[in-house]
Amino acid sequence: MRKFLLAAALPLLLAACGADNKWASDADVARFAYRSPEPPSITLYTAINNRSGEGGHSALLINGSETLIWDPAGTWWNRSAPERHDVIHGVTPTLLSYYIDYHARETYHVVEQKIFVSPQVAELALAKVKANGAVNKAMCASSTSSILETLPGFQSVGHTWFPARLMRAYAKLPGVQTRRYFDNDSDDNSNKLTAQDGTNVVATNVTLDGSMPPAPAGYPDPLK
Repeated sequence: MRKFLLAAALPLLLAACGADNKWASDADVARFAYRSPEPPSITLYTAINNRSGEGGHSALLINGSETLIWDPAGTWWNRSAPERHDVIHGVTPTLLSYYIDYHARETYHVVEQKIFVSPQVAELALAKVKANGAVNKAMCASSTSSILETLPGFQSVGHTWFPARLMRAYAKLPGVQTRRYFDNDSDDNSNKLTAQDGTNVVATNVTLDGSMPPAPAGYPDPLK
C-alpha cells in the first residue's frame, strides 16, 4: 500500500518541483528588445523578509547589449516582457519598476546591489543566463550564485542556496551600489500582475531613485 501511495504521489511531487518552460517567440523578443543607455552592469535583486531578515528570492538585472532580468523560478510577468526559460527580455525602466513593486510589500523589501562591469563581462553574463535553462523552484540563489561565481570579478561570491547569504557575499564586492525598496502594499500581490495590460500603464509605488515608504521601525538589516 505504501509503495502504491508513493508511486501515485510521485508525478505530483515532480510537477511541484518542475521548472517553468516558457519560450517567447523570436518575433516578440525582437519586438520588445531594449538596451539601457547606462554603462554595462550586473545588479543583484534580493527579496528580504521584513521580520526575519531571511531572503525569499534572488534575481539579476543584466545590462549589456540588451537589458534583461534573470528571474530563476520567478513568478512576475508582463505582456511587454517576453520570457524564455527564466530570462525576461525587454526590461525598460518602467518594467523594472513593476518588477520591484511586485516583490516589495508589507512583508518583504527589495535590496538592489549594482556593480558596473566591462562590456565583455556583461556579454558573458547574458550568454550564461540564456544558456542555463529553466530553474526548479527553491533554486533561485543556487542557480544565480552558480552563474556569478564563473564571471570575472565575481568568483568570491561562491555558491549558496540562500538568497540572503548571496546578498551578503555580493555586498563585499568592490564598487557595489546598494539601494533598498520598501512598500506597504498588501502581502497579496496578485493584483500587481492582473493590473498589467501590456501597455506599460499600471499603478506602482516604486520610483527607481529609491523613494518609497521608509523602512519599518526595528526591521532586521540583513546586510549587517
